[in-house]
Amino acid sequence: MSNRSELTVAGRTLAVSNLDKIFYPEAGFTKAQVIDYYVRIAPVLLPHLKDRPITLKRYPDGVEGFFFYEKQCPSHHPDWIETTTVPGGSRTQIEYCMINNLPALVWAANLADLELHTFLHRAPAITRPTALAFDLDPGPPSDIVLCCRVALWLKAELEELGLQSFAKTSGSKGLQLFVPLNTATTYEKTKPFAHALALKLERDHPAEVVSQMQKSLRKGKVLIDWSQNDDHKTTVNVYSLRAKSQPTVSTPVTWREVEQCWKKKDPEHLKFLSDEALARVEKQGDLYAPVLTLKQKMPAENRLS
Repeated sequence: MSNRSELTVAGRTLAVSNLDKIFYPEAGFTKAQVIDYYVRIAPVLLPHLKDRPITLKRYPDGVEGFFFYEKQCPSHHPDWIETTTVPGGSRTQIEYCMINNLPALVWAANLADLELHTFLHRAPAITRPTALAFDLDPGPPSDIVLCCRVALWLKAELEELGLQSFAKTSGSKGLQLFVPLNTATTYEKTKPFAHALALKLERDHPAEVVSQMQKSLRKGKVLIDWSQNDDHKTTVNVYSLRAKSQPTVSTPVTWREVEQCWKKKDPEHLKFLSDEALARVEKQGDLYAPVLTLKQKMPAENRLS
């Protein structure tokens, strides 16, 4: 296989390189396989990326090498890559890439952008989150099993407020809950609400839940990270690969699977590699599709008391 070659994707010819480079040494998973995964998962992935500014997380030498985040869309990006301007710190403006079609997804994968980290808003409505997000991060020695217990408590609280929620693995250690909104709201409403709900779970379950970010407080507990609900924060996108020892994927799961993981006390129950994620989509479709379409209104914050 030559070092450089061309690939025609949806009518566009893209230069790709180093396809035989191993990106996941433990699994022998190559750059070509990374691109192939993203091409195959694209029908369900692209709707979740549509019009969302994206931070590239690039691993040019694979998961065991150095990596860097790239907010500013690379100056060498093709002119057909769509971008959007988002205010940065100190009154700066950052031009973010948006991955709105299959050629753009392959272009990003060829840049060794293994992980896809997107905002909760879409351009041009960059002050309007389309969902609430809760990132459940286990502190050692706890793992995703305890995250499942906390997720079920969180789901029940949301249902009391008339809100449906959807779970996915982070593809790393934890679990994430998304609450579709798709109605007019702002981060000024969603972030305090998420914080208040995290605090309530912490009060109700102090032995299992923490809402403060200090790592020293997390031992044996699950952090409910409510701070993702911010116009400057990105969260790993559903169906994104993760840069772990193996090509794990941030994978949607059913609430029944969450319950089973908690009952079986088996963290491997909710670990999915790229081929498993593809097989699940083939069988079940996009379990996260309602996150794109379900319209729900933010409840009043005082309903949590």
